[in-house]
Amino acid sequence: MENTHLPLAPAAFYILFALAGGEKHGYAIMREARAASDGGLDLGPATLYTTIQRLLDSGWIEEAESPEGSDSRRRYYGLTRDGSATLEAELKRMESIVKRSKSLRLRSARSAS
Repeated sequence: MENTHLPLAPAAFYILFALAGGEKHGYAIMREARAASDGGLDLGPATLYTTIQRLLDSGWIEEAESPEGSDSRRRYYGLTRDGSATLEAELKRMESIVKRSKSLRLRSARSAS
């Protein structure tokens, strides 16, 4: 499957990645993205919800039912089949880059000196 949407923007990647573990609401997605990026990506509300809307429009995520007993004001989101396939394609693309860099024995400038 050729995916012309790759590479994904970091915010889109980490939102899809966060949702790979199951349905979540916005704040949980923010926390998961921050953790998955080792603090390198701090999604603010504007970026989060703008990106969520783009992912909804693309059909990669969908609104999910709120779990019983949860705050009814929170919206939950989950991956669609297309979103899962897109995430998998992006992970394969990244893995290919890492394999290629290892085969070239690429090192950072610091470790080369």
